[in-house]
Amino acid sequence: MLLTATGIVEADQAKTGDSASVGNFRPGWSTSLQGGVVRQFDTDMNAGGAFSVKRFFIQGGATHTPTPGRRVTISIGYGRHSYDFSGTAGLGGLAPWQDIDTLRFGLPVRYRFDDKYTMFILPTLRFAAESSASLDDGVSGGALGGISYRVSDRLSIGPGVGVLTGIEDSTDIFPIVLINWKITDRLSLETGRGLAATAGPGLTLNWRTHSKWRYLLGVRYEKLRFRLDENGPAPRGVGEDRSLPTFLGATYRFNPTTELTIVGGMELEGELRLDDNSGNRILEDEHEDAAFLALSFRARF
Repeated sequence: MLLTATGIVEADQAKTGDSASVGNFRPGWSTSLQGGVVRQFDTDMNAGGAFSVKRFFIQGGATHTPTPGRRVTISIGYGRHSYDFSGTAGLGGLAPWQDIDTLRFGLPVRYRFDDKYTMFILPTLRFAAESSASLDDGVSGGALGGISYRVSDRLSIGPGVGVLTGIEDSTDIFPIVLINWKITDRLSLETGRGLAATAGPGLTLNWRTHSKWRYLLGVRYEKLRFRLDENGPAPRGVGEDRSLPTFLGATYRFNPTTELTIVGGMELEGELRLDDNSGNRILEDEHEDAAFLALSFRARF
């Protein structure tokens, strides 16, 4: 689930003097902490029943910047997704899962070859499983990456690709457009990504109206796939939650290194899926557009 919209592609701060990210990276080592909560409100499913979700996530990282053009980050994050099913039909009646724990390790790398070309790669290793199942049984991984071309001081753009494995599922391969476009001094468009164990990029439009405030409009694709325990309708099976969240938000920057963001929106094209322990589909159901509200923080030290 979306907690923040952090740019995959960052502007060259030495030239633009600004970025949608918090703070300017200093040569050497720095640390970061981010996290938040999300409430997806009750929504009906097409085959009957309803569900809601409460989500929590926290992530810490350490970044090494030997030069302004090279940056490597080591990150680790934990999340919990608590589902509440209701009803007597479909997945609502089955109540196929409850609390899902996620653990994610990331190693984002940025390398600038020269004044024009910069490479980005974000390998991840993810674990996702119901709380009473073993996280080792819910391992998946992959990477997002690409190369951006600096057209001008205001625009960097380039192609990218995501390759992500799924638990008892085929590998997802999808294209990405890496973009950081400073349309005006206050308006920018950038590729964004979410947190936790969800997969998939998106786009975020940022509008800075004051030195302390920034407003967000965005959309992204999300997919969470996880191992189930032995006690439900699909013992040691696999659950899946995917959607297309669209959102509006506002960020308040307390200082150059700390910010708080509130986001509200709708999950569009939402779908839940239940598979057996070999990845064969048991039941799949779409749900109505679901409203959500999120609060997150981000800080660097």
